[in-house]
Amino acid sequence: MASPASRWPTRLTPELIETYTRSGQWSGRTLAHHARELVRREPRRVAVIDGAQTLEFGTLFEQALRLAAGLRRRGLQPGDVISFQLPNWHETMVINLAACLGGFVCNPIVPIYRDAEVGYILEHSRSRVLFIPEAFRSIDYVEMIERLRPRLPALEQVVVVRAAQPHAGLASYAQWLQAESEDPATLDASFALPDANAVKLLLYTSGTTGDPKGVLHSHNTIGSEIAAVIGFWGLSAADVVLMPSPVTHITGYLYALELAFTLGIKCVLMERWNVEDAVRLTAQHQATFTIAATPFLIELAGEVERQHMALPSLRLFGSGGAPVPPAVVLRARAALPGCVIFRCYGSSEAPTVSLGVARGDPPELGAETDGAVFNHEVRIVDPIDGTVLPPGQDGEILTRGPELMLGYTKPEFTAEAFDADGFFRTGDLGFVDARGYITISGRKKDLIIRGGENISPKEIEDVLHRHPAVLEAAVVAMPHERLGETPCACVVLRAGQTLGLAEMSAFLDAAKLARQKFPQRLLVLPDLPRTASGKVLKTVLRARVASEPAPASTQENPR
Repeated sequence: MASPASRWPTRLTPELIETYTRSGQWSGRTLAHHARELVRREPRRVAVIDGAQTLEFGTLFEQALRLAAGLRRRGLQPGDVISFQLPNWHETMVINLAACLGGFVCNPIVPIYRDAEVGYILEHSRSRVLFIPEAFRSIDYVEMIERLRPRLPALEQVVVVRAAQPHAGLASYAQWLQAESEDPATLDASFALPDANAVKLLLYTSGTTGDPKGVLHSHNTIGSEIAAVIGFWGLSAADVVLMPSPVTHITGYLYALELAFTLGIKCVLMERWNVEDAVRLTAQHQATFTIAATPFLIELAGEVERQHMALPSLRLFGSGGAPVPPAVVLRARAALPGCVIFRCYGSSEAPTVSLGVARGDPPELGAETDGAVFNHEVRIVDPIDGTVLPPGQDGEILTRGPELMLGYTKPEFTAEAFDADGFFRTGDLGFVDARGYITISGRKKDLIIRGGENISPKEIEDVLHRHPAVLEAAVVAMPHERLGETPCACVVLRAGQTLGLAEMSAFLDAAKLARQKFPQRLLVLPDLPRTASGKVLKTVLRARVASEPAPASTQENPR
């Protein structure tokens, strides 16, 4: 059935609502409920540190009211999609809260995405409003949206955040806020808060089929996740979160944009990762908690060792999104002796299936496993016939729980992803021990997880197959010391043709593919290994790439 104020069919049923409401795992409260109560109690409480700016919850809430009013005045209705492709700026907190106040669906887009990905997401979601910066890092977003806009009839407004100059045909975020002069209390009273079962979040994640999949979450599913981590990790308003993960990813979105207003926790945003800045900000603001991908953990531990210092305030560091070798966790524990460091496991569809080490359990479990299963019911099944396997036996991971997505935007993807009992097929392999701790052993999927970023090989392969010199292409993960994994292109060339890494990268760049997806290695082969039925054996390619060091002449694409 379709969820309230949603054009997408979802898994939501009266029975599902009753089950999780009766258990207390769905509270029926939205972020706007929490924000209203927090601001009435403590409007002057510091909400966010954003570079040189310090902003209070009262200020952010008033800006969100004005933004929501502006969107409503421009004709947006509950259920309409608003998108933002922004760095870790405090404006994302305002946009997310404004979406909740107005009943709009929030659609974060990763800042590194370019024409190919952004065009697909905006067209598929039928987003009506997009918030962008003028430029960030190497991307000129104004130029990109001007290229894309003719093919996006649903996109009515493009709003430039922190604009240094006017742009013809584009709106200004600052001017939008200034234009709403009505009293905040009057504005607040004018908003009827949305049904907590309505779709709240539309997050696109790479899939092995090539096109990104639109993941749908409700206020209740996100709220259940936030309540679970608060309880399991023992978080309170006294904690301070350092957020280096992009707020356009599920991790940054949850523990910066959502956790802040739910708990009244102060958030220190990092616009871009720099390990020296991370150490400085942690010490300066007495950060107690962070969650980030493997590279951040490796570099933070290394910098603390280099500086021969301690970060005594930091008590929790969760790492996931990419493979986390036990040695990395153990080294970080030695560098940060007062900090509980743990692996956790989840996805955009099922945000945190596991949450690290339960209080009272040996801290070594944070390195040896991917954490205790919490707020989820996990089944391990035979990946071939689906038979449920006993504890400790390795198989495919299926999960069910109150924080699980309501489905994908395409019903056929939802039907494929869930079994008859409502368990989500993660596509990952692993086992759960007798203590309830899960360990990931591999992936059925071919996704490449580069520093926590999911990369679809097919996206890259589809572009490579357009190169005149390429007969066949297969992209697989290769190990990377800092990022966990990164793409490697294995190609068969047409007779008499040549292809180098630089030329391949230039071709991908011309196709406007995100640079993080460019393979760092090009392996030219006489043919690709195949099964008897002709399917490319990517397992063989991955094993070869992992076992054979790149030739000395092989260049690495800059990151």
